[in-house]
Amino acid sequence: MNNELINQKTQWQRNWKWFVPVCAVLLISITVFFTSGMGGIATDLAQAYADTEFYEKAIKKAEADQRVQELLGNIQPIDKMAILEGETEYTNNNRSVNSTIRIIGTKSKARMDITANRANNVWVYSKINIRITSPPEKKQTIVINTEE
Repeated sequence: MNNELINQKTQWQRNWKWFVPVCAVLLISITVFFTSGMGGIATDLAQAYADTEFYEKAIKKAEADQRVQELLGNIQPIDKMAILEGETEYTNNNRSVNSTIRIIGTKSKARMDITANRANNVWVYSKINIRITSPPEKKQTIVINTEE
């Protein structure tokens, strides 16, 4: 009988063949994410998700329009998924924003396009458009008066 010790391979020796390619793929993925501009889009969406006051004030302005009331009815509050499904772009050190989100009224569905600038921590809207998308026979764009 042979009493020699059996040399066991270390954890690294057993698993290096999958560890190195996984690290390489992760490194490439992270590099592509940040160099493609996706990091900026993710940042804009996160900021839009946190700034619900921006959307709430725009909805109040839209609800004050008679045509919006006739075609959409009462607009439901914006849910967090509507913000994430939409498009948002902050510029000018986050003092300007262009955004599009879906809104749902009691009579119909629409998209709301908003352009605004922040002055003294207050959003000043330069454009609010309501694009009625459903039902197709009522499809149209309503331009909301943004002057205060």
